[in-house]
Amino acid sequence: MRLAETWAWLSTSPLFALTVTVGLYWAADKLWERSGRKPLLTPLLVAAGVIGGPLVLLGIDYDTYAAGAGVLTFLLGPATVALALPLYHQAARVKESALMVLGVVIVGSVFSILSGYWLTIWLGGSEELGLSMAPKSSTTPIAIALVESLGGWAPVAVLFVVVAGMAGAVFGPWILTVARITDARARGLAMGVASHGVGTSRAFQEGETQGAFSGLAMGLTGLTMSLVIPLLVP
Repeated sequence: MRLAETWAWLSTSPLFALTVTVGLYWAADKLWERSGRKPLLTPLLVAAGVIGGPLVLLGIDYDTYAAGAGVLTFLLGPATVALALPLYHQAARVKESALMVLGVVIVGSVFSILSGYWLTIWLGGSEELGLSMAPKSSTTPIAIALVESLGGWAPVAVLFVVVAGMAGAVFGPWILTVARITDARARGLAMGVASHGVGTSRAFQEGETQGAFSGLAMGLTGLTMSLVIPLLVP
């Protein structure tokens, strides 16, 4: 009886959810390093895919897990603010590349919105589905606000945001390499515009310049999408 009570307390403890999440990510990171950093074994992708197994096997409700791991969600705010530090270190290069940054952000944002909305409509998807996919390259809070104002489905929009982030982190560097894009600034901008925070974390693994420009692109893309998306979709 005491064992059952102990497990009931432990499974609902924030420490349990935190330990499982950090532990799985640490193991996924070690696996990624030993594999030679293969794209399909990106730590975030592996950890996100594996975390569901223990929750199902142990009978832990997702809401209970999410509440326990809430401290990690809270830390996303300070982590985003901390992106200003490497950006400050790259201030001189950002000033030199101001026109390139603005051009990439504007073109990338417009293309992402148009491809998300109109491609969905062209393939026979509903209006609501197209609206939900339009802001896929912005961060989750911005995507939710935009979709709700346009009349789409917020949960579906979150799914598309996650998929865009994961796809960019896994395949983005490989695609840029195949395209022979070697400039650190260009690689960072592409990752930030296409795959927001997840892509930015992947860009930092390549270098500080890539990460700084990716973080800058992520923020500017969210702002740009908020301004232009009402003009590009009904």
